Amino acid sequence: CAVSRLWHFRRPLGRAPRGGLERRESLPPTLKRALKTAAWRDCGQRCVYCGTAMPLAEATLDHVHPMARGGRSQPGNLVVACGPCNRRKGDLHPDEFFARWPTAAENFMRYARTVHRAFKRNARRAVSLAWAEAAA
Repeated sequence: CAVSRLWHFRRPLGRAPRGGLERRESLPPTLKRALKTAAWRDCGQRCVYCGTAMPLAEATLDHVHPMARGGRSQPGNLVVACGPCNRRKGDLHPDEFFARWPTAAENFMRYARTVHRAFKRNARRAVSLAWAEAAA
């Protein structure tokens, strides 16, 4: 058989380098705590999506533009959300999330004071589209 005669020409494939995928950027715990405290204070000690008041211990740090889609851990991209809202948003882009939950966009415009203004503009657009669809 021709295949059995070519076995000595095969070369073993090299192994993939160890480590596999690169890890996401990791913040030192003291910096992460400081960012969370600042975001909690700037958001009025409330979840920016449902408006529920919460203590710092229950607050979770949310990336408005998700890290899975290229977002960064910078103050203009960080807000505070309760656990259920943070899980509901997941890695959705703000446009997608606000289109699904327009009430979250209303609260976002009200409580997220230090986020980038493009995020607020998108939230305002989602709310106006939701009102237009409801009126139609």
